[in-house]
Amino acid sequence: MAKMLVAGEEVESKNRETLEVKNPATGETVDTVPKASKEDVNRAVEAAEKAFGKWSTTSADEKIKLVKKAIELILSKEKELAELLTREQGKPLKEAAIEIQKFCGDLEYYAGLAKNIRGTYFYPVGEGRHGWVIKQPIGVTAAIVPWNFPISLMGNKLAPALIAGNTVVVKPASSTSLTAIKIIELMWKAGFPEGVLNIVTGPGEIVGEELIRHPKVRRVSFTGQTETGKRIMSIAGPDLKRITLELGGSDPMIICEDADLDKAATGASVGRFFNCGQACLAVKRVYVMEQVADKFVEKLLEKVKKLKPGNGLNPESRMGPLHLKSQLEKVESQVEDAKKRGAKVLHGGERLKGPEYDKGHFYSPTLLVEVSESSTIVTEECFGPALPVFTVKSFDEAIEKANNSPFGLGGTIWTKDLQKAAKGATKLQAGYTWINSFPIMYDELPFGGLKQSGYGKEHGAEALEYYLETRSVVVNAD
Repeated sequence: MAKMLVAGEEVESKNRETLEVKNPATGETVDTVPKASKEDVNRAVEAAEKAFGKWSTTSADEKIKLVKKAIELILSKEKELAELLTREQGKPLKEAAIEIQKFCGDLEYYAGLAKNIRGTYFYPVGEGRHGWVIKQPIGVTAAIVPWNFPISLMGNKLAPALIAGNTVVVKPASSTSLTAIKIIELMWKAGFPEGVLNIVTGPGEIVGEELIRHPKVRRVSFTGQTETGKRIMSIAGPDLKRITLELGGSDPMIICEDADLDKAATGASVGRFFNCGQACLAVKRVYVMEQVADKFVEKLLEKVKKLKPGNGLNPESRMGPLHLKSQLEKVESQVEDAKKRGAKVLHGGERLKGPEYDKGHFYSPTLLVEVSESSTIVTEECFGPALPVFTVKSFDEAIEKANNSPFGLGGTIWTKDLQKAAKGATKLQAGYTWINSFPIMYDELPFGGLKQSGYGKEHGAEALEYYLETRSVVVNAD
């Protein structure tokens, strides 16, 4: 059994209860993790608070030293960690390795900003008076991480929190806790002090909510479903806790008549089917100009047909299973709803069957056309490998339909017309927009959604501000 990591010790839950972590490709139990109680959460928070005083005054040089050592240790175990991540999450080994590397990239990026955290000085602000603006860490932070990218999204939260001088309690998804525990162990071995970094496992309704409610937790970072984000905001609100919420999305891709259709088709395929479509920033709706619609769909269909689903441990697999049975059932129902409303299935549209698939949560990569705008695959977030393609008559129509969603996370535009690109970048209601580019996030750029896709920012130097208190001081020099 894997154990939680609290106050420098490996611990079981006080109630001795456990949860199984299963391989979504085979249904086999990979390991078990503790099902933490409120008492376990309190212990972790107390440990983090105790460590905060010293960690908050640790020098930038020392933090950088620890981060570099942690990166070295993690990368030395990259293959082992990637295999474990594939077994518990389902994604292909190549994607799992990318995620381990991305975690290390987050640490490296924020370590590079460690010496840039500074206040400012004003003189005079009044007669004989000096003004200081001081930046200080907030305190104990809770990092609540989902199952779709359990390691890279943990890095999004840990890296700026630690570099800013905060201590952290991580709550990973119950179904993907194993690799996260291993990585925190390696960070401990790198020398991170006792209590600075803790991890507790268990269901969100117990562990997550107790973390959010705990009076000594002052900062909460969450990635997950929009409804859960609203719940977190309601719990954290009365205590005015600092929060960031990275929530759901229904990202549109617009393809103009002058687009490079080969690159656009590749962008749509990678953007939709990476991680079996289980990404908030996945391409979930495509709007293509009628002049090039047939040609684009033909190119996209060729790419979708080449996607080979299978166990992520098989090097030949291009797409793993859906992570949860409930996700499989949800995608299946959304596709069936679209079909009932007149959608035409060009490829896929069904569960996969056979010895390689029967024990897992496999669904075929699916391409749909002639989809009704009232279909649930359009009105809801589709968190799986199904992509509807719509034909539109104009760029303005594409923008209007793209914005007809409660979400506003990301969006992509393919065009060689700079005026259209500029117009789309300002009119598309998205926190992150790509022009003639694959939907990939970059550490340097702030990331966060509009509308019901989130609150606050991760990534970039801007993320550090969410982990710092800004204080003003006036000194009378007379």
